[in-house]
Amino acid sequence: MTTSTVEDYLKCIYQAEQRSSGLISTGQIASALQVAPGTATAMMKTLADSGLITYEPYNGVRLTGAGSKLAAHVLRRHRVVELFLVEVMGMSWSEVHGDAEILEHAVSDRLLDRMDDMLGKPSVDPHGDPIPSPRGVLREKEYPTLLTCPLRASLRVARVTDQSAEFLKLLERHGVMPGNAIEVESREEAADTVTVKPSGGKAFTLGCRAAGAVQVEPNSGKQA
Repeated sequence: MTTSTVEDYLKCIYQAEQRSSGLISTGQIASALQVAPGTATAMMKTLADSGLITYEPYNGVRLTGAGSKLAAHVLRRHRVVELFLVEVMGMSWSEVHGDAEILEHAVSDRLLDRMDDMLGKPSVDPHGDPIPSPRGVLREKEYPTLLTCPLRASLRVARVTDQSAEFLKLLERHGVMPGNAIEVESREEAADTVTVKPSGGKAFTLGCRAAGAVQVEPNSGKQA
């Protein structure tokens, strides 16, 4: 039986591995989980002794097959719970992360399967993040962002990677949410801004850092 702390560490490493092909440093893990570097190092040794990671002192860690499978299951629980809280409980996508962080450690497999069935076996969560399959397979997709997509093209929001509550509330006010149509009207490099226009809404401006957190895909013409 793993603890919630072990699951948090494994999920953190797993998500970092999706963005990097190399070893994940203990400093990176400590920063992500907001713990002291010494605390993270001690946990890495514990996880290595349990066969959940391989640990190379001064270099970093990677998940073993067993660790990756467990981490994917924790992430699946988190993302299914987030979607359930939004779609069934009526909560805002900007407020579900904290509750999902708690519930991901408590939801049984049987309850998770029922939630998954009620939601129609979804492939993504409210933010567009992919949900690992029951077998632990995570299918990541590469999307352009509002910084790299074509100008004045018909697009739709696919994923939002900055999930801070205030940023999500800002996007929601403008209708910039996964599945909704959008186009980039202009980019001003000197001003470090991007002007976007949601379908049926008014154009507004985002800073380049914020725009880089909104991923898009060609609009098929179907609204979510």
